[in-house]
Amino acid sequence: MSDILISVIVTTYNWPEALRVVLRALFCQTHKNFEIIVADDGSTEKTQQLLIDMQKRAPVPLHHVYQPNQGFRAAAIRNKASLKARGDTLLFLDGDCIPPSNFIEQHLALRTPGYFVAGNRILLSQAFTVKVLSEDLRIETWPFWRWMVAWLKGHCNRILPWLRLPLGHLRYLRPKRWRGAMGCHLAIWRKDLLRINGWEEKFEGWGYEDSDLVIRLIQAGIKRKEARFSVPLLHLWHPFYSRDKASDNWERLLKRQKCLQDPRSEQGLNQYEF
Repeated sequence: MSDILISVIVTTYNWPEALRVVLRALFCQTHKNFEIIVADDGSTEKTQQLLIDMQKRAPVPLHHVYQPNQGFRAAAIRNKASLKARGDTLLFLDGDCIPPSNFIEQHLALRTPGYFVAGNRILLSQAFTVKVLSEDLRIETWPFWRWMVAWLKGHCNRILPWLRLPLGHLRYLRPKRWRGAMGCHLAIWRKDLLRINGWEEKFEGWGYEDSDLVIRLIQAGIKRKEARFSVPLLHLWHPFYSRDKASDNWERLLKRQKCLQDPRSEQGLNQYEF
C-alpha cells in the first residue's frame, strides 16, 4: 500500500504554536506517501510565516489554502482544501490534534470502499498542553508506558484509546450512527465527498457541520467504520470557541435529518471550479 496517496487536511485558525507540533508529528509518520493541506480559516501572518518555514524542511508536499477571516467557517475552508487534494482518501484533522507516528499507516489499514472512518481523541490537560508546547515534547512518539504515567498524573483524560484491539467485524456494528463522528478525526473517500457535494457551507459559527456531513454520507449509502482501539489523536487543551450560532446550526441539522431525498449539500463544492 506504499503507493497509495493520502491527502491529510489540517484545519487551523490563529494557533501557529499548536499547528507546528501537529505538522512536525506528520513529518515523522511511518507511512511516507501522503500530502498535507493546511486549511486556514483566516489566520494572521504568523501562520503563513510558519508554513513558509516548515515547507523548507517538509518531507512531503505541504500546501496552504487560505480564506479571509469572516468568522468560524470550517466547512468552507475544508471544501476549498478538498479541491486541492490529489489523494483518493481525505483524512481530516484539526490543527490542535497531534497524530501519533503511525497515524496514517493505521488509517491505510482501515480503508474500506463504501465506508467512512470515524476516529476518537484523547484530551490533554491545560497544564500538560502548556508543557508540551513550551518544552517541545515529542509526545507523538511516546510508548504506551509513558502514556500510562501521564494518565496517572492527570495529564490526559483516558488511557484505553491507546489499546490496539483486532475488532474485526465489530468495527462495522454501527453503520448508520452519526453521533460521535467528529471533523477533527475523519477519513472519507474523495469520490464519496464529491458524491454529496462536500461540506455544507451554510453551517457557520461553531458546531454540527461535521454531524451534517456524516448524516448525508449515511443518507447516500456510505456506512460508518470505527477507528477506535486502532489509533487516537492527542487533542491539545484550549478554551471553548464561541457558540453563538450553535442553536441555529442545531436547527439546521434537525432539518437535515428529516430530509430523506437528496444527500447533497445546498452550498458546497458545486460553487467552485474543479
